[in-house]
Amino acid sequence: MMVLVTYDVETTTSAGRRRLRQVAKYCMSYGQRVQNSVFECLVDPLQFKLLKAKLEETIDPEKDSLRYYMLGSNWKRRVEHVGAKVSYDPEGLLLL
Repeated sequence: MMVLVTYDVETTTSAGRRRLRQVAKYCMSYGQRVQNSVFECLVDPLQFKLLKAKLEETIDPEKDSLRYYMLGSNWKRRVEHVGAKVSYDPEGLLLL
């Protein structure tokens, strides 16, 4: 299933900047950054549960926020890209 993960982490303190780096690192482990604080994550239910747990234990819920948008298995019909950054297909061919 495709899950869009967005976050807003307070960065006025060094602890906040550290949380921001950790949140981005965890998201990169499960998906592709598509905007500064937005990741598209193609995950199965267990992977999503693990990602969600890591993110939610990392943030400070009084200062930071997370949003999860469940796009499901038929996500390609629900995503449209316009603009500068090149779009990608996480299910497509990977060339090394």
